[in-house]
Amino acid sequence: MIGIGIIGAGDFGAAHARAIPEAGGIRLVAASRGNANALQQFTAEHGGRGYADWRRLLDDKEVDAVLIASPHHLHAEMAIGAAKAGKHILLEKPMAPTVAACDAINAAVAKGGVKLMVAHLMHFALPCMAARQILEEGELGRPLAGSSWIIKLWMEHNRRDWHLRKATGGGMLLTAGIHAVDRLVWLMDDDVVSVSGMLGAKFHDQEADDSALLGLRFAGGGIGQVQSVGYRTGATTYAMDLVCERGTLRIDMDRGTMLGRETVWTELPGSFEPNWMHNALVREWSAMRDAIADDTPVPVDGIYARKIIAIVEAAFASNETRREHEIAGGR
Repeated sequence: MIGIGIIGAGDFGAAHARAIPEAGGIRLVAASRGNANALQQFTAEHGGRGYADWRRLLDDKEVDAVLIASPHHLHAEMAIGAAKAGKHILLEKPMAPTVAACDAINAAVAKGGVKLMVAHLMHFALPCMAARQILEEGELGRPLAGSSWIIKLWMEHNRRDWHLRKATGGGMLLTAGIHAVDRLVWLMDDDVVSVSGMLGAKFHDQEADDSALLGLRFAGGGIGQVQSVGYRTGATTYAMDLVCERGTLRIDMDRGTMLGRETVWTELPGSFEPNWMHNALVREWSAMRDAIADDTPVPVDGIYARKIIAIVEAAFASNETRREHEIAGGR
C-alpha cells in the first residue's frame, strides 16, 4: 500500500482525498496546512496525521508520495523539497508559474530519481479520453484547427488573495484557463511554436488577469485559439471544437463528445459520465499508483507540463509587446 501525503489540505486537496480511497493500492497517511483549525477538520474527515509544516510531512516515513496542491508560487520549493526527500510527486497544475521554475523542478526530480506527474486533469476526463481515442484511430486524419474555452465564475468560494496577484502565480489563465490550453495542445498532439495573447482584468478589480484570448501556431501547421474568462456573473461553458482533415469533434465536459461527419453530429457512446471531475481524479491517482508500483513512465510528465507553461509565459509576453512571441526551442 502506497502512503500519500497531501501538501495543501484545502478545497482541492479534499477533492483528491475523496478520490484516493477509490483508486485502490494507495492510502492517505498525512496532510499539511498552515491553518491549524482547517487542518484538524481535514484530518478528522479524511484521516491521516496533520502537519502544520509541510517539511515535517516530508520526514514522515510512511509517506511514499505527495500531492502538492498549494498556491502556485510555492510549487517549485515544495516539489524540489519532495524530490530531495525521495518522495514521488503528483503536482497540481500549473506545474509552476514560470519556465525557469519548471526547469528547476525537473532537474531536482531527475537527481532524486522519483516520479513526477503533473495533474493535468483533462488527460483523465472521459470526454477528452474519448476524443483522443478517435484521433489515435486515424479515421479523422490530422487535427488542423482547434478552439478551446473555459468561461466560468471567477470569485468562487475558494478564491484567495494570492489568486489575484501576478507575483503569486494568480489569474484566471494559470488557475483555470490552463485546462483549456492543455486540452487543445494534448489533442492537437503537436508542439506550439508561437503564441499571441491578449489578457487583462475585465470584470474584477485585481492585478492578475481574469480574461485572456490566445492564438497558437503549431509546428505541423495547425492553428488554435484559447479563451479563458472568469466572469462576474453568467453561466459556465467548458467545451472545445476540433476540426480535422475528415471530420470534426466537439468536446463538452457536461455532455460528452460528439463526432461531426457529412453535416451531422452523432454522440460518441460512453463519452459522458456524471461527476466527471471526481472520476478523472480517481483515474489520475490510479495512473500515479501504477507508475510508482511498476516503475513505468507517468502519463503527464514534467517535460510536457513545462511546454504548457512556456505557452502561458509567451502569452504574457505577447500581451506586453502586442506581438506574436515564438517559444524558444520550438520542437
